[in-house]
Amino acid sequence: MLRLSRALGAAALALVCALLVWKVSGQEDSLSASAPAAVPASTDNWGLSFPVEGQSPVGNATVEELAQYDTWYLGDTSQKVIYLTFDCGYENGYTASILDTLKKHNAPAAFFVVGNMIETAPDIIRRMAEEGHIVGNHTYHHPDMSSIADQASFQKELDSLAALYRETTGEELPRYYRPPQGKYNTENLRQAKALGYRTVLWSLAYVDWYVDNQPTAEQAYAKLLPRIHSGAIVLLHSTSRTNAEILDDLLTKWEDMGYTFASLDQLPAAQ
Repeated sequence: MLRLSRALGAAALALVCALLVWKVSGQEDSLSASAPAAVPASTDNWGLSFPVEGQSPVGNATVEELAQYDTWYLGDTSQKVIYLTFDCGYENGYTASILDTLKKHNAPAAFFVVGNMIETAPDIIRRMAEEGHIVGNHTYHHPDMSSIADQASFQKELDSLAALYRETTGEELPRYYRPPQGKYNTENLRQAKALGYRTVLWSLAYVDWYVDNQPTAEQAYAKLLPRIHSGAIVLLHSTSRTNAEILDDLLTKWEDMGYTFASLDQLPAAQ
């Protein structure tokens, strides 16, 4: 039964990721890197477009609008710096390799985890913390948080994950939050800020989460190299075989382009 439960949980998370492809990255992915901005504005689904290759993308909300809620999708755009983040719904056998590569490059990262990831891979979670990475809050159950109106219910999703992390590592969970599926509304941003969290979206991602239909290395590079930009908050999925296989080379290519890697702790201060 436990094995079946985990399988069903993984399948559910895969379905959620598929929905995210269509709602967020799938729209952007249909554009060429130099195409004009064309992602429909939305109040509850994070989306991006890339009007100019190599420059910061355009989001559904501006940096200034988001900053008042201590929410970020870009970091320091005055420096050639990259903030690496990974969404971790479950352990698919690749996270250890990802951690090995990050150590090789002395690159800090943030891993946004859900309850299932901590429950089924506690040693990996402890390793993340021991090696100096941020473990962020992706909620306990990975629901559509934009549909949760009251503060108590919103807080329960975050507190439950934080409590499990504390039990597993003996440490407090860092106060970084990423909304599941990229779904949010202004009230969510207020709720997260009231709980002391910084909400972290992203400025670069690609379709990497179909575990049975992984992109080739060439397809990954076609998205991740020309669209990298100063202050990029990069979203990758730790379940991706391709990400694990190319990460060493990808980080090397970005380093050769003059980029360095920074922790989310080095994000600009909220205004």
